[in-house]
Amino acid sequence: MLTDPWPMLIPDLGTALWSCSLAVIVALAVASLASFARRRGLAVPYTRKIFHFGVFTGAAVAYSLWGLPGTNAYGAVLAGVVLVAVLRGDRDPIYRVLARETDRPRRKLFILVPLVTTALGGLVSALLTGPYATVGYLVSGWGDAVGEPAGTRWGKHKYRVPSLGGVPATRSFEGSAAVFLVGWVAATVALWNLADPSRAVLVGLACAGVGALAEGLSNHGLDNLTVQIAASGTAWMLMS
Repeated sequence: MLTDPWPMLIPDLGTALWSCSLAVIVALAVASLASFARRRGLAVPYTRKIFHFGVFTGAAVAYSLWGLPGTNAYGAVLAGVVLVAVLRGDRDPIYRVLARETDRPRRKLFILVPLVTTALGGLVSALLTGPYATVGYLVSGWGDAVGEPAGTRWGKHKYRVPSLGGVPATRSFEGSAAVFLVGWVAATVALWNLADPSRAVLVGLACAGVGALAEGLSNHGLDNLTVQIAASGTAWMLMS
């Protein structure tokens, strides 16, 4: 039984420096790219997912290189960046690429809730499934990143989902299909070094299916939590 959990959570100085540096690089890169795309007229459902994709991919890299302590340091820096953006509101370029018009009058809520659920989902996945947490990171980061833009562009068959703060929310079957297909690629990539290729593809298929189902059934704003845990948990169960 683990008597001192802090070594699992708190990085040493060297790990903290490397993981925080990665976080700064990711934050600058995705914020610059998303801000440029927003100025060029790209809608927030797309610019928001640029940020989403970059942050989750960076988390998978951080875990692969430095384990949970490094991932926690990485996440703390990114959380700080987002919190500052929310405090500054429309004056902040990051806020402008994250705040959806459809979330009015709760735009800040639907930035803060995914921030909390992302952090909680990443921590729980890592504590429960170890290296398979990267499956949850990438299925959520890549699969969920394409779901909203695909649904916005091609979604014709809509369905309502529960929401928070009284803001109506819908998803589409086309968007959910995109989550599944890209999630399959993401899960396979995450499993590639943890299993032989054929098993990675098959287990990745299951992880993508469960992740897409979790995304489709989750409350608006909570899918960053449910998709991570569902996908990484599926990988852990099938690979153990």
